[in-house]
Amino acid sequence: MTTQDISYSFVKFFESEVHSAYQQMGSKLRATVRLINDVKGATAVFQKVGRGEASTKARNAQVPLMNIDHQAVECDLSDYYAGEWIDRLDELKTNHDERRVVAGAGAYALGRKTDELIISALSSATQEVGNYSQYLDKAVILQAFTSLNNANVPDDGQRFAIVGPAQWNMLLTMPEFSEANYVGEQYPLLKGTENRKWLGIVWIMHNGLPLSADGKQRDCFVYHKTAVGHACGHDISTDITWHGDRAAYFVNTMMSQGAVLVDGDGVVKVKVKEGYDLPNG
Repeated sequence: MTTQDISYSFVKFFESEVHSAYQQMGSKLRATVRLINDVKGATAVFQKVGRGEASTKARNAQVPLMNIDHQAVECDLSDYYAGEWIDRLDELKTNHDERRVVAGAGAYALGRKTDELIISALSSATQEVGNYSQYLDKAVILQAFTSLNNANVPDDGQRFAIVGPAQWNMLLTMPEFSEANYVGEQYPLLKGTENRKWLGIVWIMHNGLPLSADGKQRDCFVYHKTAVGHACGHDISTDITWHGDRAAYFVNTMMSQGAVLVDGDGVVKVKVKEGYDLPNG
């Protein structure tokens, strides 16, 4: 039996639910970086553009050129799969609730892989603040903030920070972070993800950030959207085939993606001790 022999509505709705789940909750970080879709081939190229300088000119003379430096940063794509068997007797074909469970599981698995790729790209940055002997506090946050400003990273609403659950709890003890004026779903691109805006930075909690083997050291990141590139050669799609020897459908959800650090000046790694200190009283 081929895919064409399977219920059209089953395939159509399953693919729709996988795509929707991936877009809504599968990846927290995809919308916070540069994107290139529909990449042809195994490599995508992101352009890193240097800073131009304005000059004066004499009357009727030629307008001076900025001589902007252009660098091409290559991003390799890899293929990823998330498969699952669905026994025919489970009758998931007509049970929409159960179908969503399987569709969501595949989408979330690939969403976590997307974030893993982006976090790996962020981890390759060399600009660092903090140390692993101290918890996250306001001082180290301001160091990261200063590092971006010193590098002339634009303060244009596209700065993001990702921290672990313990660091998020620490931030919630700061009135300037937790009060109502800073709370809310201000960013539709992050729908379904709790976020705050403070210091012109959108803060996001993520439990997939690098953690040492002993569980005592955590890496967090503050970055500009243009500093990291995410390339997609084949967006989330689903293939469903019938296997008579198993009396089951095999559902394969797949994608082809990659991520790369484009501009190290736009990323600050924040090294902290895992955990947090509650304020006295």
